[in-house]
Amino acid sequence: MSARGDRTGTREAGLRPAIERWSAAPVVFLHRMPRWTLLTAVFVLLAIGMIGGGWVAAAALLALAAFLAWFAYLNWPALDGSGKLLRIAALVVLVGFAVGRGLEQF
Repeated sequence: MSARGDRTGTREAGLRPAIERWSAAPVVFLHRMPRWTLLTAVFVLLAIGMIGGGWVAAAALLALAAFLAWFAYLNWPALDGSGKLLRIAALVVLVGFAVGRGLEQF
């Protein structure tokens, strides 16, 4: 029996491998799209979040935060300390702005 137990030859179990398998098709789809489309989508969500108001703006910023969190999770093992810190800071700022927009604080 190997060090991995009786799972030899089968897929790894756990959350990360499951998310990586689920993410494979969407990542390939995004990779095949023209670069400007993803950049435009991010810009539009950010513009709606910053210019709009209320729950529409909050939803746009939360969608952008979810997208960033997904990519950060996929890239997390390959990041150094500063890369991890930058992604955490970006997520905190986006979610903070989303909450502020949703509560119409700013």
